Amino acid sequence: MAKLITKNELPHLHSTRDTRDRLDLVKPEMPLGATQLSADRIIYHPGDTAAAHYHTGCHHMFYILKGEGLMYVDGSSYRMTPGMVAAVAPVETHWFENDGEENFSFVEFWAPPPDETVWVTDDC
Repeated sequence: MAKLITKNELPHLHSTRDTRDRLDLVKPEMPLGATQLSADRIIYHPGDTAAAHYHTGCHHMFYILKGEGLMYVDGSSYRMTPGMVAAVAPVETHWFENDGEENFSFVEFWAPPPDETVWVTDDC
């Protein structure tokens, strides 16, 4: 049988670093039975950025929903626009920046969920 969770039941993280907004969609601890997948919906407001980091033990995928921004991976930058998909391999350092004037949003997936997130900078 399908397992459903309403938006109001989903964990919602507000960044302490800037105005980024994360809504957890799938986490192993949720009562969905999905132990090999994690997913979040992220909104970067104009000027938001994340600290450089990487994950161990997983692949990290991104599907861009709205707006545009920059994705940084191991020293290179990529302009991300709606409909694009990006994949980051385990231990590739990455982060995003909204350098535009509208919200930049995407869904991110980890498969399997990361063993660890390692922050390369301490401004997370």
